[in-house]
Amino acid sequence: MSAQETVDPSTIAEMEETIARISSHKGVEGVMIMDRRGAIIQSTLDDDQAKTHAAALSDLTGKASYIVGMLNQDDELTFLRIRSKEREIMISPDKEFLLVVLQNPNLSE
Repeated sequence: MSAQETVDPSTIAEMEETIARISSHKGVEGVMIMDRRGAIIQSTLDDDQAKTHAAALSDLTGKASYIVGMLNQDDELTFLRIRSKEREIMISPDKEFLLVVLQNPNLSE
């Protein structure tokens, strides 16, 4: 059973609308929604890119969440942003899902 098969159809429709809206912004190279374990639910990336990003970013988000909670147990990670010279990765964690946006920061300015 794929990760998408375990998600309510109305939630899938909402995810598709969100991906379409975000993808229309200048500089956006890819959008991905996955569960907290890194199982891909929706993605605009090709399969190889999606699998590579999902594995690394779900792990990174889990570690970042742990550190935030360790430093202050009343706090929680709400957004994670990584920027390099060529790419920006933005991750918005939810209780069940991670929304990942990859963009070229040089095009969005």
